[in-house]
Amino acid sequence: MCALLTAILIGGSAPFTKLLIDGAGPLALAALVSLGSGSGALLFSLFGTASGTRRSNMEAPPGRNDIPWLIGVTLFGGVLAPVTLIFSLPGTAAATAALLLNFEAVATTLIAAAVVGEWVSRRVWVALGCITASCIILTYDPAAGLGLSLPALGILLTCLFWAVDNNLGQRLSAKDPLIVISVKGIGSGTVTFLAALAAGEALPAPVTAAAAMIVGFLCYGGLTSILFLLALRGIGAARAGSLLAVSPFFGVFFSLLLFAELPTSAFYVALPIMALGAWLLISEEHTHPHRHPKIVHEHRHRHDDLHHDHTHAAGDPPFSASGEHSHMHAHTEIFHEHPHQPDIHHRHSHRR
Repeated sequence: MCALLTAILIGGSAPFTKLLIDGAGPLALAALVSLGSGSGALLFSLFGTASGTRRSNMEAPPGRNDIPWLIGVTLFGGVLAPVTLIFSLPGTAAATAALLLNFEAVATTLIAAAVVGEWVSRRVWVALGCITASCIILTYDPAAGLGLSLPALGILLTCLFWAVDNNLGQRLSAKDPLIVISVKGIGSGTVTFLAALAAGEALPAPVTAAAAMIVGFLCYGGLTSILFLLALRGIGAARAGSLLAVSPFFGVFFSLLLFAELPTSAFYVALPIMALGAWLLISEEHTHPHRHPKIVHEHRHRHDDLHHDHTHAAGDPPFSASGEHSHMHAHTEIFHEHPHQPDIHHRHSHRR
């Protein structure tokens, strides 16, 4: 559910951002989007603290070893991706851009499989092939140099940056998402804002600035990133990225609702191919006998999931109303079989 909610919100990223492009420079707009993401997450966290919630009882805070991953997600997901997207949107129809953003699922899964070592089924490879074919159709432009649309290629590059961000983010998926997103959004927004000032871009009107920050919190980082980190924790980068495959269809809906422009004929050819790939991705299942090695770690967890049957010490935090808490705990070695995803407890190999 977290991944699907993320997909709906991300679907609005391209069309709602396109509404704001004429009111701000690209770097300034990217900075405001990121700052809205980080500051919204920070305010959400402060509100919870003011209401008496101790987040350390529920979530594990990032530590010193997490600093490289925080820098990585800030650079790729907070700086490079939004800036590239905003520079690319003016030359692409909103509905086409929404479909092209589905390439993020392809790039995320390829990186997860090739670099991280997550297992990917044949069904998923077929799905990725469908999505890639659809993106090739949408990128083709016979009037452009080399027959490829540069704005469309820019959107695909945006997807690659977000894919790197997704896989780096899995290293942080067991940590407090509000802290992670606050650092990522405020850090990247500050860097991009300084770049906008250095480039001589004028600041947008207050209404445009506020709208950009709201879009940033809802569609780019903030709420979407919090939901996606929770999805990464539960089903891994490849599967969470795959579920984002439905986001372009929400993007197409928002685009047709907000803009009078009609997509080109290539859009109608690519749409059913993209839909087939998305269906193959979200309907995949995975089960086999697997082993859990001994491990000691800290993250938010509950005790009815077949993997957390440890006892508690006197100083461990109490359970929340939803039956969850966070503390350092140990897992004994077990061998069993059940449907699973490559979450933080299922990153085993699949060698025959």
